[in-house]
Amino acid sequence: MASVPSLASTVNQRLADALSAALPDAAPADPLLRRSDRADFQANGILALAKKAKANPRELATQVVEKIAGGDLLAGVEVSGPGFLNVTVTDRAIIETLAARAADGDRLGVPLNPDAGTTVVDYAQPNVAKEMHVGHLRSAVIGDALRNLLDFTGEKTIGRHHIGDWGTQFGMLIQYLIEHPGELAPASDVDGQQAMSNLNRVYKASRAVFDTDEGFKERARKRVVALQSGDKETLDLWQRFVDESKVYFYSVFEKLDMEIRDEEIVGESAYNDLMPETARLLEESGVAVRSEGALVVFFDEIRGKDDQPVPLIVQKADGGFGYAASDLSAIRDRVFDLHASTLLYVVDVRQSLHFKMVFEAARRMGWLNDGVTAHNMGYGTVLGADGKPFKTRAGETVRLEDLLDEAIERATAVVREKNNDKVGLSEAEIVANGADIGIGAVKYADLSTSAARDYKFDLDQMVSLNGDTSVYSQYAYARARSILRDAGDRGPVAHPELELAAPERALGLHLDQFGEVVAEAAAAYEPHKLAAYVYRLSSLFTTFYSECPVIKPAPAVEVAENRLFLCELTARTIHRAMGLLGIRTPERL
Repeated sequence: MASVPSLASTVNQRLADALSAALPDAAPADPLLRRSDRADFQANGILALAKKAKANPRELATQVVEKIAGGDLLAGVEVSGPGFLNVTVTDRAIIETLAARAADGDRLGVPLNPDAGTTVVDYAQPNVAKEMHVGHLRSAVIGDALRNLLDFTGEKTIGRHHIGDWGTQFGMLIQYLIEHPGELAPASDVDGQQAMSNLNRVYKASRAVFDTDEGFKERARKRVVALQSGDKETLDLWQRFVDESKVYFYSVFEKLDMEIRDEEIVGESAYNDLMPETARLLEESGVAVRSEGALVVFFDEIRGKDDQPVPLIVQKADGGFGYAASDLSAIRDRVFDLHASTLLYVVDVRQSLHFKMVFEAARRMGWLNDGVTAHNMGYGTVLGADGKPFKTRAGETVRLEDLLDEAIERATAVVREKNNDKVGLSEAEIVANGADIGIGAVKYADLSTSAARDYKFDLDQMVSLNGDTSVYSQYAYARARSILRDAGDRGPVAHPELELAAPERALGLHLDQFGEVVAEAAAAYEPHKLAAYVYRLSSLFTTFYSECPVIKPAPAVEVAENRLFLCELTARTIHRAMGLLGIRTPERL
């Protein structure tokens, strides 16, 4: 019997090692393996190697086939086309490798990144005194999934919720309340909904006055100066807004099934004391210069609309600081105080130009360098069925909690409709599963799309049992768990000596790819690759249990045990993959 591969090993890696060993001067050679519909794998690396050696690629491929020593690994290797290798692995290799991964507990054989560092993830950035809307969804969902992925692969992540809690709007809001002290009624609700509705109403009223009354506008601007200077009356009102807003934020994030840590909420106000020094450093170094009284950074290589140069305004002519000052101060804090090696920003793609300039200014200052990098994960827009930004029928922005409530309501109806005597869910289980499915549906629809792309918000499709939805994978998981419960005294046991049916092989080879997909999705900041993986896994499992009986009609004992092993590993992998995406998997549906 061949030795069992190490936990971090995969069939793919074992095969790559065997092929590399057979290549001439093989040490640096990459066989360029990929899955193939003509065999289990296709190796394309011979072509590049032959070109480098000025050899005939087909003849070189034939020499490799003659030299390769696969033992229990290879069932067959043949040369195809101009020098491709079509490779089929043994059933034994598949089951042995999966057995090693199954023995690795919750990690399932996924190795830790040896080059892991510290990443600060800037995501989920609501605004104080404003209700969260559908536009806040993507930053929260994508950022949370990225943290899960990075943490799982060994990275230390630090969250930063750069909430909007500073600036002109607060001078406007505070001044309005000072002049209209009865407008903001005390709120007693535990989830902050009433308080936020009151704040939102007052904000709109203050905005209307600000836009039409020049005198009020001037008083509001002076109030901003008072806020930045630490005036007690101003700060007391501001702190009330922040505290009431946080209660509301926590209630929405809890509904999204996301943990938001209080110490990670570090808004623009936190950098108020750093901004004057940031401006001074930029000016003294010559990175920023005075222009018409303002402190700005100019870029020849960065241009905006109509190919015109766009300056980055660090300090306005009136002495006030803008977003650039707080963002550059945040970079200083994250690099020098938090000792981050990577800064990851999950922000709207419409802010890409701003962050491109901020990052370039930080590079010129030496705050970003070869040891510290910054990435802008610009995400697209949530669209309605009409392909336009998602709005209510009245043309207003959709409140996030309303959207989540509707998703839960629809998902609960689906669970209730599918519940029967065999499933036997209680009302409490129906409600709990409805919440898991509804929130999972919203998250998955977002995460299954490349972050940079827009996507249409369609609740009917999101909670569908068919197609690429979270519900499909949640039901696949529940089906696997049901099979394992129905197995009774029989337990999952890997039997490498057995011949596998085609659906078993396909399922096994896909399970083998889990660690590679997780590593790739984490390294590239692309959770949609993991979503695609789990959907494909669920599809292959559906075919497997339809064509390969596990319980009835009862197969031979060893065959049943091996199929139960595949069921269990599939369930564990779906559970882990969905968990990394921030989605729960109910045991029974």
